[in-house]
Formats: sequence, C-alpha cells, structure tokens
Amino acid sequence: MGGVERMRGGSGGEKMYNTSTPMPTHQLSDSNRRIMGGHNDNRARNLRVYQAWKGNNIFCLGGRLVFGPDVRSLFLTILLIMIPVVLFSAFVSRRLIEDFQHQLGDYIVVICAVLTAYVIILLFLTSARDPGIIPRNLHPPEDEGSSISADWPGSQVSGPSLPPTKDVMVNGMVVKVKYCQTCMLYRSPRCSHCSICNNCVERFDHHCPWVGQCIGKRNYRFFFMFVSSTTILCLYVLAFCWVNIRKIMDTDHCDIWRAFLKSPVSGILVLYTFICAWFVGGLTAFHLYLICTNQTTYENFRYRYDGKMNPYNLGCVRNVLEVFFTKIPKSKNKFRAKVLVDSSSGYAASMPLSHVLSPEVPKRSFDIEVGKRQAVADEDFEDLQSQIDSIGGLERCGTQPRHANWDHKANWEITQDIQVLAAEFGMEPGLADGQKISRDH
Repeated sequence: MGGVERMRGGSGGEKMYNTSTPMPTHQLSDSNRRIMGGHNDNRARNLRVYQAWKGNNIFCLGGRLVFGPDVRSLFLTILLIMIPVVLFSAFVSRRLIEDFQHQLGDYIVVICAVLTAYVIILLFLTSARDPGIIPRNLHPPEDEGSSISADWPGSQVSGPSLPPTKDVMVNGMVVKVKYCQTCMLYRSPRCSHCSICNNCVERFDHHCPWVGQCIGKRNYRFFFMFVSSTTILCLYVLAFCWVNIRKIMDTDHCDIWRAFLKSPVSGILVLYTFICAWFVGGLTAFHLYLICTNQTTYENFRYRYDGKMNPYNLGCVRNVLEVFFTKIPKSKNKFRAKVLVDSSSGYAASMPLSHVLSPEVPKRSFDIEVGKRQAVADEDFEDLQSQIDSIGGLERCGTQPRHANWDHKANWEITQDIQVLAAEFGMEPGLADGQKISRDH
C-alpha cells in the first residue's frame, strides 16, 4: 500500500489520503495509539539486568539481594521467631538467672540470643539469594533434527517447532527433560519452572511461602539448616520454660496450674513452642529422608520413583555429602551487569513464548520477523476483524444490505485508524477487497 488512494463512501462523497505518509498520532483513538506506541519508540536504554528482569522477583540493594514475589511473608516469619524469644528473655530468664548459680542463668540467655541470631541469618541466606535460576533465552533454541506431531501448538504459530521433551542420560539411565515455553529452553534434569517466581530453577524443591523464595540448588542447604535450627530453638525455649514451671512448683509447693498462673508467659511459650516444634520438627525429619534418598519435595509429591530406580540416588552417605559438603555453584545470572535495552523489541520489552503457544492466554499479535510480541486489546482486534469480514462477505454474496436506513457512511468508509491497524496486522488483502467493493458501490 503506497501513494495516494481514493475511497468512495456510501453517501457519494469521495475521500483521498496518502498511505505512504505516517498518520499523525493525534488522529488515532486512545486504544490504537497505545497499540502503535511500541512501533514508534525505538530508543535504547542502558539498564542493569535486574531492572529488565522478566521474572516476578523483587530486588534490593541494586540487585544484590534477590527475593521472591511474596517477600512480605518473610516479615511474618521473623515475627514468629522473635516474639517468643523476646518474651522468654524478658520474663522467663529473670527467674532462671536468680535460680541458677555461677552465671549459668546468664549463659542460658546468651545461648538463646546466639541461636536466634543464627536462625535469622540462615533465613536471610535462604530467602535473599538466587536459588539457582536458569537465565531464559531471548529466542528458542535450534531444533537438533527432532520431529513433532502437527497438534503441538508451536507448529501452528511460528513454523519450525520444538519437541516438548527430549531424552538425556543421567548415571546411565534415560531421563526426559521438558521444553519450557516461557524461558524458551530445555530444562536441565531436576529443573522445574516455578509459577510463582516465573523462573526455571535448578534442582527445584518447592516454593516456600514462609521464606518467600524458591528452594533450589543454591539455597537448599541453607533452607534445611534454617528449619533444623528453628526446631532446636523451639525445643530450647520449651525446655527452659518447663524448667521454670518445675522450679515454681517446687518452690511454692503448688500444682502445675497454679504454676502457670504465677508465670503465664511460661505457660504460653510452652504451648506455642510445643506446636511449632511439631511443625518444624516434622519438616526437618521429612527433609532428612529426602536428603538420604536424594529426592526433592517436588519429585516426592509426584511419586516419580515409586517402583522405579532413582538415577540420582548415590547411597545415603554420598547423598548427605552431596548436599552439605559440595561447593555451591555460582549464580548463572549477573543481576548488576549492564544491558542495552531496546524499548520496542529488546530484552525488557519482549515477552515469553509461552504467551503465544499457550491456548489459555488472551489474543496477542506476534511479529515473527523481529521476534517480538505486543499486547492488543481483544475488542480492538475483533472490531477490526468484523468490519473487514463484513465487507468481504458482501462482495462474496454479491448483495447489498436489506435495510434502507443503514448508515452507509459509518459502515462503508474505512477509517484511517482501521487502515493503520490493518497494515500492522498484515491484512492488506482484506483492505484491497474493501476498496474494490467501495469503488464498485
């Protein structure tokens, strides 16, 4: 479409416009201006990786700390740890300091404070680090000669498609790895995509809401140490609160209920720490089992190894050594590195391929030549499509509208907005048909 074209409306008037000259943006509607905005702004910006990150993570201190999207739950976890410790130090420890001689009572309080600080440090080491995120690709990997059936959704979208799975060898056994449509890569063995963080994570165990982060290859060790040390802290506070109750019973010669009335904080902490010890203690025991059998929570819940050999199981001792005594790999992401971001088609603006391949997402326009995608409102697209189809249908039927009171000018004249949108969606044939009908009419 180029040069000057002529359109004849239903009222007999004639309209001329130049299709080779860009249309002024003030003549476009708000929705069409929003659609066209991405094509006119090609300015590139220098950003850091964490500023152009497409996952759902929250970054602090200039990308040095990496949290999950539910990082607020971290504050609740800290409160659940700190409040009972403060109550224990403020109310229970006073009597213990008086009852125990040779500064033993002071040591009880100091040990509680040190253990609490250790738990909080492990909590931050678990929550504020990269759990093992695999960087996503900007483009799908090249097919290595695999074939796929025609019903695979990628085959109808972008021509050459990739198989959803492929086989790899792990310790002499065949393991299937899946293709991640969002990250546009084949996941490594034991890797899974976290729907909450929107990242592929190596040796994905689970997403823990209490720490607000995925648990994966780079923070599983700290997670287990956090859970186990929290269990020890609960049992420590529980034990000395019970010691305090027993000393009150012996000193005042009363039963347990009167002792609870004399030290209600001790009674509350006994109940609280007992419940928490069951919870975190059970979690510690479960993860001990997973470590000894070299499983992840994700694999165990899906019963992957029921009746099958676990290719990752190296024996109890070697499994424990692998978790606790191997070097933690470096992060594959340099969140503070600088990248050049094109606002129209660059790293920050491009969207995951899964939004195109998935049948559940809203309609999107997909530009195959530049590999980018821009969201288009459904009502704008459908309105354009219905007007093009109505014009084409009239030509095929060779009839004119039945109703005499039909507004010819409003329906036969193709507006400038529609011409621009049609050019964006590559619908020149439909427009050509409309122009031919208008000239015949």
